[in-house]
Order: sequence, then structure tokens, then C-alpha cells
Amino acid sequence: MENNYRLPSIWIVWLSVASLGVSFFGLFLVLAPTLSTNSFSLLVYAEPDRISRFGTEAVNYIQLTHAVMGAVMFGWGVMMLLIVRTLFLRGLPEVWSILVVSLISWFVPDTTFSLWSGFWQNAVLNLLFMALFFVPLAATRPFFKPALK
Repeated sequence: MENNYRLPSIWIVWLSVASLGVSFFGLFLVLAPTLSTNSFSLLVYAEPDRISRFGTEAVNYIQLTHAVMGAVMFGWGVMMLLIVRTLFLRGLPEVWSILVVSLISWFVPDTTFSLWSGFWQNAVLNLLFMALFFVPLAATRPFFKPALK
């Protein structure tokens, strides 16, 4: 059953752009391995070439893990975009929870491990990504609230 409330288009656009951002970031990790490795090196070590000094085998493995993570992020972003542009737009009651649970399921373990392992910079990056979704999801919750009982 669809919701009878009309969602403000700003939140649909915002969630669409955020989903595209996740996808493009994922593609960046896959298609620009040296640049993405240097970017994370700068983020974590404040030196763009620090990871490159780990040795060829280590750098290749780091780039592989970035590419795998990027491919997963690309797929996740595409899925969220399709959900937002179809089911969310139609106001299907369960879709708000699906998006929220998906984001929390990524955020909690990723951020927890980042903090536990001492890479707080990744936790900050996670907070920025989460904020991109939290604002429109918090704003649209009242439109789905009757169905969330």
C-alpha cells in the first residue's frame, strides 16, 4: 500500500544525489587506484605517498581491497538510487526502513572497526557520508511514520 502523503521533491533529489555520490566514489576507487590510494594515504597519514612506500605487494593488495570495496559501493549506490527513484518516491511504507537499516548496517561495523584500529579519519569520512543520508531521511520520516508502527 502506498503512502497518501506527497514527499517534498528536495528530499528525493538530495537522496538521489547522495546515492550517486556513493556510486561515483565507488567507481573512483575502482578506476583510479593510484589516486585513491594516495588520497587515503593523505587522509590517514597526512602524506600522499606514504602507502606507496609499503612495498609493491602491499600496495597492490591495498589497491585490490579498494577496488573490491569500490565495486560494492558502486552497486550499493545504484541500488539506493533505484529505490529512491521508485519505491521511496511512491511512498511505499517499508522503503524508509530499508534505507535506514542498510545505512546503519554499513555505518556501525565500519566506523567501529575504524575507531578500534586507530584509523579515526575513516570514521570521520563515514560521518560525512552518513550525514548526506541522515538529513533527508530524518526529514522524510514523518511521511512514513504511520507505516512504521
